[in-house]
Amino acid sequence: MDVRPILCAGDHLVTEDVRPILSPFDGSTVARVAHAGPEHVARALDAAADAADACAALPAHARARILEAAARAVAARQEAFAQAICREAGKPISAARVEAARCLDTFADAAYAARTPPGHVEAMDAFEAGEGRTGLVMRVPVGLVSAITPFNFPLNLVAHKLLPAVAAGCPIVLKPAPQTPTPALWLADTLIDAGWPAEAISVLPVDVAHAGPLVTDPRIRLLTFTGSAAVGWRLRQQATRARVALELGGNAATYVAADADLDLAVARVVAGGFGYAGQTCISVQRVLVHRSLYAPFLDRLIDAVDRLVVGDPADEDTVVGPVIREADAARIVAWIEAARAAGATVHTGGGRRGTLVEPTVLTDVPTASKAWCGEVFGPVVSVAPVDTDDEALAAIDASPYGLQAGLFTQRVDLVMRAARRLHVGGLIHNDASAFRVDGMPYGGVRDSGIGREGPRHALAEYTEPRIVVLRG
Repeated sequence: MDVRPILCAGDHLVTEDVRPILSPFDGSTVARVAHAGPEHVARALDAAADAADACAALPAHARARILEAAARAVAARQEAFAQAICREAGKPISAARVEAARCLDTFADAAYAARTPPGHVEAMDAFEAGEGRTGLVMRVPVGLVSAITPFNFPLNLVAHKLLPAVAAGCPIVLKPAPQTPTPALWLADTLIDAGWPAEAISVLPVDVAHAGPLVTDPRIRLLTFTGSAAVGWRLRQQATRARVALELGGNAATYVAADADLDLAVARVVAGGFGYAGQTCISVQRVLVHRSLYAPFLDRLIDAVDRLVVGDPADEDTVVGPVIREADAARIVAWIEAARAAGATVHTGGGRRGTLVEPTVLTDVPTASKAWCGEVFGPVVSVAPVDTDDEALAAIDASPYGLQAGLFTQRVDLVMRAARRLHVGGLIHNDASAFRVDGMPYGGVRDSGIGREGPRHALAEYTEPRIVVLRG
């Protein structure tokens, strides 16, 4: 309940603009956070731009040691981070603890990335003019980074922005989601305490009306954004001088093939579709099931969903907590009702109590319905039968999005056929689309974004190539 100051170029400032953060579950005040104004944005960008050379000069071992020291500090406060995530994001405490643990994996991968920067030797003598010369291609820090993060992973997605910046040697200014700023502020403080230059990192809870320079300032060399597709592509148009990395939305599909392990498929679809009330970009939204398994799959799915605990995110048994705002809950139920009016069957769920949306299973959903083709971002899964593998793959790909897809099968040939055919950033075998580990190259294609996260892979965005040509 104490006031969280903004972090601006190393200073912790309590401004006159202090706002309450309300619990998504019951509306109680869980924190009070200072908000930045235009002057803080300008100061943070100035300080970060001035710090770029000093950050780039830090040797790899120093950057790695900063990350390793900060990781130890986060590990010591792991439960505090989890509790903050639970309070501000409404994430069930069991899932919040998983997020805090995953952040340590992100730290480990970032430290490894700092110690093993990418680079290669260029074969100059592949061309006649290059005889007698050797090309050394180094990766150098890109410079000032601006980052914008969403509410749903307020610690680990922030880590996926801040930690590659440290690993690469880039100053960074970050705008966290207004509902969930505390984990970001704490994480940045931890990096400063571990030795990262204070002026090279700012965390600014700031209104969109004042955030324009975080996109348009010509000194920004990389804008990295995680959020909705509509906002992400608009920001790309505005950031005319910076490279842009976008991790956007999806309406992920999973295919349960004829030879699938039915119990495994049901369990993983339930976990991937309803955990944290479906508020992840890779949450299972569409499930295609081979007709030979359709009836038993649907029966078991409905039974498993009916047994999910819905309620207070602080309860250890809760699986489905609130969605982030009541307006989002109303929208989700409106999409369900629109699908029902268009001919869909609601097998379980479909209602809400405030911000708690009942876990919902739909069938016979028209493909033009938002519940099928949009991004629900809620605890809603639509199930449809298919007669062939090709029909399933075509249905998965009939989407403007392309983040991840799941595939349950024992057939390697089907996995490889799907991997070659589907327009997605990742194909997950014998699991649902919602699987991710923090070191993998994570990101999408088409409307789901450009670029990849995972600290080692993100260095491609946070650095740029520089060739040194040696003669003799």
